[in-house]
Amino acid sequence: MVLTPGFQFLALGVQAAFELANVLRDEAYYTLSITSVEGGPVMSSSGFSVPTTKLDEVGQVDTLLLLAGLLPPPQQDEATLATLRAMARASRRVAGLCTGSFLLGQMGFLDGRRATTHWSYAQEMRRSFPKVRVEDDRIFINEGPVWTSAGLTAGLDLAVALIEKDLGRDVAGAIARRLVMHHRRAGGQSQHSELLQLAPSSDRIQKTLIHAKTHLANPLTVEELAEVAALSPRQFSRAFHAETGQTPAKA
Repeated sequence: MVLTPGFQFLALGVQAAFELANVLRDEAYYTLSITSVEGGPVMSSSGFSVPTTKLDEVGQVDTLLLLAGLLPPPQQDEATLATLRAMARASRRVAGLCTGSFLLGQMGFLDGRRATTHWSYAQEMRRSFPKVRVEDDRIFINEGPVWTSAGLTAGLDLAVALIEKDLGRDVAGAIARRLVMHHRRAGGQSQHSELLQLAPSSDRIQKTLIHAKTHLANPLTVEELAEVAALSPRQFSRAFHAETGQTPAKA
């Protein structure tokens, strides 16, 4: 993991996925290193500093994860970019988490590729890197050895996807459950959840939304949701539309 000054502390949470992989396999399959280009303590956006190892002193790197802050990082100097490029080229894969995607853009690693970042910075990314095909409604994108993810928590989805590539679907699913992720999201899933925007007035419709949010990995039918609400499918559809302004199918 490569930290840049002002990195967002929450992004460090992706370590948990790799740590759990080691726990579940009962072996140190992943060895984690917290690094920076210069080495030494790196200050986060929260005001806490984290000790790091100098990047070019860690030896061979398999997966290079780039972490930045709540805002897109400033343009890095050429020496920094040269170090990042060299380490990325020597790695099996490289990933930019959230605004870390901008670092990949500055390195030239996204030219001609699809990429994503936090939706609120997608336009800025398009302006900054016109050779990149920015897709602002994906939680992560994998293009060959290059990965990019959307806002903060999407970094966990990307980490679980990396682990699935290495260790398989069963291990990835077990990690998602241990992390209390409602479901293991595919990269193409939208950054926005329509369910989170709905605000029904009755307890029975609220109950169905809670049921839906906790079973997103499964196909949901109107009949199933109607049963949760203790209504007939027709009654449920009418009540749902009256309280949310949407039909169950569109939500």
